[in-house]
Amino acid sequence: MNVDKGTVRAPEIGRIWFNSPPLAMRQLRGRVVLVDFWDYTCVNCIRTLPYVKAWHERYKDHGLTVIGVHTPEFLFARYESNVERGIEEFGLTYPVVVDSNMELWEAFANRYWPTKYLIDGEGYLRYAHFGEGQYRETEETIQELLREINPQAVLPAIMEPMRDTDRPGAVCFRASQELYLGHQRGRIGNADGFVEDQAADYSHSANAELKDGFFYLQGKWTATSDRIESAGDREGRVTIRYEAAGVNLVMASFNREPREVEILQDGKPLSAAVATSDIQFRDGRSYLRIARPRMYSLVDNHSFGTHTLELITRQPELALFAFTFTSCVDSESSI
Repeated sequence: MNVDKGTVRAPEIGRIWFNSPPLAMRQLRGRVVLVDFWDYTCVNCIRTLPYVKAWHERYKDHGLTVIGVHTPEFLFARYESNVERGIEEFGLTYPVVVDSNMELWEAFANRYWPTKYLIDGEGYLRYAHFGEGQYRETEETIQELLREINPQAVLPAIMEPMRDTDRPGAVCFRASQELYLGHQRGRIGNADGFVEDQAADYSHSANAELKDGFFYLQGKWTATSDRIESAGDREGRVTIRYEAAGVNLVMASFNREPREVEILQDGKPLSAAVATSDIQFRDGRSYLRIARPRMYSLVDNHSFGTHTLELITRQPELALFAFTFTSCVDSESSI
């Protein structure tokens, strides 16, 4: 989305910073500024980071300043130590400001993760893009604004897509919607619904129909406003039916020791062909070890399809927040 020149001033930028002393928009006059609203647990944000990092390296010496604004979706992502680990994990070297009270989110009237805003050398908002994609258009706008500052600038050629799924011809299907697990926004499929804010036994018939867009609990769980948490040493299960190419889940251990969760797809352990880098194997089982709070990648099928997924834990204090789903595949995988 392009904005007419000279109509909207960019708001000032916040308080706690990583990779930089605090910056103010007034001191950035004469430079193009890319403001990227993100959250280190957000799959769509994570998928855009390789492009943001590349633009920072390509154009920082030509007059571009990249500022990541970390606005958290979940309570644990408000803690600076967790944000700092996320910055380190993704190798971000450009300035990142912590927006845990959503002050900048509100100042920009932002509504989506991720969102990218481009601000020209005079401090005016000139471009906005919501969500993934439009990488070429965004980089072309960066170059356009840099040339307004320096018409003689010698800039590199526009980057080629960094993933096959970003190339023309890639197919993006309509995947299952993001599925929150806390009682505030969650859609539980158990007939009795949630028992809010206390440990409770949940039951679900293994022969009952599973509906896309819902999750089903078995065993003892505590449902809070933003998560479910395993509440006993007996086996607890979370089951979903989904339509997607891949599945991610924001999880955390609220114990000092990592928690383990076993993963089954369509009733079987994951194969090496669909396992992600987060998956481990032992004794014929596929599982994850959950330590610090973050998004974990559960399965990558490389093609779009309908599956059931089961998560099994036998330990307390494992917290699950939200499933997200990926839907884009390259043209060969869609056949």
